[in-house]
Parts: sequence; C-alpha cells; structure tokens
Amino acid sequence: MATAFQLDSVSVVRPGKRLLDDVSWTVHDDERWVVLGPNGAGKSTLLQVVGAHLHPTTGSAQILGERLGATDVFDLRTRIGHSATVVADRIPPAERVEDVVLSAAHAVTGRWRETYDEDDVQRARQIMGELGITGLADRTFGTLSEGERKRSLIARALMTDPELLLLDEPGAGLDLGAREDLLASLDVLSSTPGAPVLVMVSHHVEEIPPGFTHVLLLRDGGVVARGPIAEVLTAENLGTTFGMRLELDHVDGRYAARRAQYGRRALR
Repeated sequence: MATAFQLDSVSVVRPGKRLLDDVSWTVHDDERWVVLGPNGAGKSTLLQVVGAHLHPTTGSAQILGERLGATDVFDLRTRIGHSATVVADRIPPAERVEDVVLSAAHAVTGRWRETYDEDDVQRARQIMGELGITGLADRTFGTLSEGERKRSLIARALMTDPELLLLDEPGAGLDLGAREDLLASLDVLSSTPGAPVLVMVSHHVEEIPPGFTHVLLLRDGGVVARGPIAEVLTAENLGTTFGMRLELDHVDGRYAARRAQYGRRALR
C-alpha cells in the first residue's frame, strides 16, 4: 500500500501560539480522510502543511514522496489540488465558469494570453460533467450561489489530475440542498477509479460523505484520535474533540451529532 503523505511529530509555532503540536499522521493512496475539529483546532494549518504551502517548525513532512525542506515546493504543488476560500477570493467575478476550471491548467486565476488545446477543453468539460455543473459553463463566477462556487472550485482543483486533493471546509455556508448536492458529488468522486487521495476538513459530522474511510480528530493543535472512521468516530472521541458530551447517530452511511441530554449517557 503506497503512502500519499506522512507527517512525523510536526509542530507549527508562531509568536505566542502553537498552531500544531506534535502531529503524526500517515495517509495511504486508497484512503479518504475527513479532519474534524472546532474553530482554532489547527485544521487549516494542517492542510497548508500537507499542501506544501507551510513548512513545519519542527518535525518532518513527506508529501507524495518528497520531503518538505528538501524539494522544490512549486513543482510539488502542481501535483496537489486545493479547494479553499482563498482560491475563490482570487477569481475575477466576471470569469466564465468553464474558464475558472480551464485556467487551472496554467495555474492562473483569470484568463489572459495563455492558450489551451482541445484536450484541455475536453478535460475541463469532463470534470464539470462528473460534478454536475455542465450547465454553469457560461455563467460568470460572481453570479454563482455558494454551492455552485464550491463545486466549481473542486472541478478546478481536479483539472490538473492531482494525486492529492485537499478540500478546506467545502460545506461551509451551504444551505441544506446545496450541501446534499456537494456530498453526492464527493461520494461519486471518492468511489471513482483513479480518483486522487482525498482529505476534507470540516466542523460537522453531517458533512462526511458516505465514501470516506478514515477520520482525524484535532483539538488545540493536537491529535485526539485517528484511524478507520467506523472505529474512531465515537461519541466519546467526538465529545473530547469538541469539549462537550455528545450523542452520535450513524444511519445509512451518514452521521449526525447533538449535545447529550442531561442525565443521558452519550451513545456511539
């Protein structure tokens, strides 16, 4: 089983704050991970390390066979797809959605003088079809709903056929219908042969797609628990992560959590 990335005792320290604290984490090619934790847990910082945008203060990080600090991170980043709000903020509102996806081939936001061949165009249209956004091709990015934007950004992240796909809170700000559309797309993606290794950050167990296999629970920059989702995602571990007693339900591959009622024992 090939290793997609491996973090060994990784810490990230900034003046007055330890953002990550001694995190060790190994992800293999056939796994689909969700990272759960409250605000300030270090989730986005962790994704920046895995995405080769941030070097650890201490510890080591091997990403797609390359060690951070001993490789050209600009080349490494071309092998990693990253969907996050910071990417959306750089896209011109008047950009056509098809061009939002297509321009990832040149790692730019906003078409200018670069050229694309027919294979690039077909690749963009294929990905958009798989994510159910073909009908948005001629819409401008600034007119999209939040859910449509999120799926467009995922399509863009897939454009370069990445080996690793990082999704930073893709469900944030979505209404119920948009969230369910997104989760359906991620479920299909996670089960597609040849799909990249998937790592998704979230605050909510309700946003975990059915096809995901593993979970990492993070609190105050440190690991609470990690491993196969069926073993690790328990009411006890989740309660420790979020600092409260919780009840956890699991029905038809989907999870739901709520605060445990007074006098009742939290259930798995």
